Amino acid sequence: MRFMKVMMMAAMLVALGGCVSSNSGSVYKRGEARSVQTVKMGVVESVRLVKLEGTKSPVGTGAGAVVGGIAGNSMGGGRGRAITTVLGAVVGGLAGSAAEEGITRDDGVEITVKLDSGNMIAVVQEADEEFNPGDKVRVLEANGVTRVSH
Repeated sequence: MRFMKVMMMAAMLVALGGCVSSNSGSVYKRGEARSVQTVKMGVVESVRLVKLEGTKSPVGTGAGAVVGGIAGNSMGGGRGRAITTVLGAVVGGLAGSAAEEGITRDDGVEITVKLDSGNMIAVVQEADEEFNPGDKVRVLEANGVTRVSH
């Protein structure tokens, strides 16, 4: 029975890992390929570290509720089993939601750029590329998505 619980937890973590999406300036969705982007040139004015909150989808809550319900069902007997199953599902759902948010949380940067046009903009993206004040950068825009790259 313990083996089954461990396997269910492992399955939940794998499912949550599959929900992770990227906010990197270097990662494109498949549908963004071969589409025109507007390119603006500029200079980095400042860079500030930020946190990108994790995702909060029904997947974490649902997976946690299933695991918690199974764990709760293995305790108690008679009416007690029904109560522990429900409590296990509720607590598991809350824990699964919190786990998903924590697993998918990421470091980010807020990059303030002075465009060659004189306008100032700020873009937040994953902190997977280093930017420093004074760097000459490209600002790419398409379909409501903006990214900064060297």
